[in-house]
Amino acid sequence: QVQLVESGGGLVQAGGSLRLSCAASGIFFSLYNIDWYRQGPGKQRELVAQISSGGSTNYADFVKGRFTISRDNVNNMVYLQMNSLKPEDTDVYLCAADRQYYGTYWGQGTQVTVSA
Repeated sequence: QVQLVESGGGLVQAGGSLRLSCAASGIFFSLYNIDWYRQGPGKQRELVAQISSGGSTNYADFVKGRFTISRDNVNNMVYLQMNSLKPEDTDVYLCAADRQYYGTYWGQGTQVTVSA
């Protein structure tokens, strides 16, 4: 059974930092690309950051220079270090694992709230 479990969300003041974690099980983790998305009430889900199976990274313009995605293939973990947080970063953050021909798996999400 495939599971992706996010953790690390919470309440932080503007300018603060949080580190999100995504723990994966049930997949050949190192072969999957891992994405972080975010979604708020009434909003479309939007891509925040990606890390490929080979370690290449990609970021949405609105987080470049503030967020860093990384992965640990030994422990099947992906991290999203979020610095200089802004109130507009408030959302539910979800991780997704995708691999060509194998589909995409989603976690349940973790809430991030940034107060002004």
